[in-house]
Amino acid sequence: MTRNKFIANRLREVLLNGRWIANTNYKEQLLNVTWEQAIQKIGSLNTIAALTYHINYYLAGLLNVFNRGILEIRDQYSFDLPAIKSEEDWKELVNEFLTNSEKFASQIEEMPDSKLDEIFIDEKYGTYLRNIEGVVEHSYYHLGQISLIRKMILEVESKTGLS
Repeated sequence: MTRNKFIANRLREVLLNGRWIANTNYKEQLLNVTWEQAIQKIGSLNTIAALTYHINYYLAGLLNVFNRGILEIRDQYSFDLPAIKSEEDWKELVNEFLTNSEKFASQIEEMPDSKLDEIFIDEKYGTYLRNIEGVVEHSYYHLGQISLIRKMILEVESKTGLS
């Protein structure tokens, strides 16, 4: 299997359909969260909606690099989640996330293997491979947070009779 296909499979695994590493994936987690749960604060932790927005922000930004060659995203804006005020707002964010996830994996899958070793925009960012692997690692990190926050919310709901 070529590197691009291998990495695309790893991305789909964490984002869309895998269960091997975390026994879950973003799609499975997010499709089982209501909008009220998505915006529920647990202490000082980020909300599920904020973490979803955060990962989607990077997916969209990197897709922009792949398609236009321009890096416009900035870390300081990666948690600037627009208000989620309804189930429709939440579904819109989840659908955008899932669409970008598949587009991102597909673009990696179609990327020439040699592209993975090229400099990503500027030498300080390393190669395309380093940045794409970073997306996999970053995604697993926040998937773990989403899973735990979701469990905490469900525990609160079961204790208070909310659900």
